[in-house]
Amino acid sequence: MKGLLFCSAGVWGLTAYFFFYFQNVVGARRSSWRVISSIEQKTEGSEKKQQMAKEYREKVEKELRDICLDVLNLLDKYLIPKAGNPESKVFYLKMKGDYYRYLAEVASGEDRTVVVEKSQQSYQEAFDIAKDKMQPTHPIRLGLALNFSVFYYEILNAPDKACQLAKQVSVADSGQKAYSEALEIAKAQLSTTHPVRLGLALNYSVFFYEISSSPDRACQLAKQAFDDAIAELDTLNEDSYKDSTLIMQLLRDNLTLWTSDTGADDQEGGEQTGETGGN
Repeated sequence: MKGLLFCSAGVWGLTAYFFFYFQNVVGARRSSWRVISSIEQKTEGSEKKQQMAKEYREKVEKELRDICLDVLNLLDKYLIPKAGNPESKVFYLKMKGDYYRYLAEVASGEDRTVVVEKSQQSYQEAFDIAKDKMQPTHPIRLGLALNFSVFYYEILNAPDKACQLAKQVSVADSGQKAYSEALEIAKAQLSTTHPVRLGLALNYSVFFYEISSSPDRACQLAKQAFDDAIAELDTLNEDSYKDSTLIMQLLRDNLTLWTSDTGADDQEGGEQTGETGGN
């Protein structure tokens, strides 16, 4: 599932592109893995079909592991050591926790034990910095609290600890008000193709999907922003063309993935997980 996307000054630019790209790539494979695993469990009566599903699942698992290891290598070698402020440091450490968690989702035995421990260590380090350096309503701190709670609930099977962390996201109403006010200003002052306006719509739609659990509003907002930008695509100037079209692609990718996830959830009895950034 897509994670919450932050376009603040500390993490925008090439770093944000890096984050967006890998979240899309890994998100598609996590979604595929969930669907394939469900199919594999339902084909127990047919050895041939079960073997086919198993082989495809293992292929997706390898791709997912390779992507996660690439991201973790970049984080450890370049991004975390060079983080120049608490916001960036927390953002990168949260990403590290997220990608180790993705590995834990498909790992087993001793391998799983190792990646679970590394995920928890990364989240905890980020959380300690966030509590000391960030306001409780800061979107990166909120996203971290939500993802860390998902880790406790899904990976460690510790619902009490998960609920304790998730309570910190109860202040999300303040976040929604801020997004709403910012979007109104953007609509009044920026063109539909402006990258800042598109980035805001992208973040706000993920906020609705992940934090407010409002997939209909999320899809409506993302689709409206995409359609409005498409209608004025010929007005884009060269300076903002790359940024705007990238965010438009992300809006469309989110819509596609959310629709896919909703279909898979319906087939599996409506199960839904919530996370940010990482999804």
